Amino acid sequence: MTFQAAIFDMDGLLLDTERVCMSVFKQACEAENVPFLEDVYLSGIGCNSKRIEELFREGYGPEVDYPALNKAWRVRYFSIVQNQATPVKEGVIELLEWLKVNKIPMAVATSTQNDIAIKKLELAGLNGYFDVLATGCEVENSKPHPEIYLLAAERLGIAPEVCLAFEDSNNGTRAAVAASMITYQIPDLVEPSAEVIDLGHDIKPSMINVLEHLKMQCA
Repeated sequence: MTFQAAIFDMDGLLLDTERVCMSVFKQACEAENVPFLEDVYLSGIGCNSKRIEELFREGYGPEVDYPALNKAWRVRYFSIVQNQATPVKEGVIELLEWLKVNKIPMAVATSTQNDIAIKKLELAGLNGYFDVLATGCEVENSKPHPEIYLLAAERLGIAPEVCLAFEDSNNGTRAAVAASMITYQIPDLVEPSAEVIDLGHDIKPSMINVLEHLKMQCA
């Protein structure tokens, strides 16, 4: 095998959370009498909370009470994801099991804060697959900066160049490619932009297709 480890994003990649998150943000906007700006919302997918705040303040302007909007959003979202299992996306279990059988170390590199990420993985029954976790609250720079992927690789003790990276968002994909990882993008809510496609990584419709491709590469 040309790779020695596998590093996964979480929301929208392992777990089908992005639609839930966007739905409750729409509810928060309605509750706070704020328009739902889809382009602004989508620009933050894959980013940590600090970067999301920067993007939303820029997109919505100074007239919006961001702390109130964020609180209304987070309370609704956390009440769901901290109390019930989020569906696992197609092909995830099959890929994780194949990597486990082949004794490939695995990590999660998610922009979600640490305690919430742990809870989501536990509720979904995925926490046992991963050797290490790197989260958004542990890094200074949000995706698309590669810091979180480099941190995950460091914790695994594996060089980034021989790590597989799996992402759904454009921000996350930029981060993984910038970390010099063997990157697969499985789009969720946002299709790859022309600039992201030009990065030259593999883009697959589902984890099932990724697994088939990896098996072919390793045959």
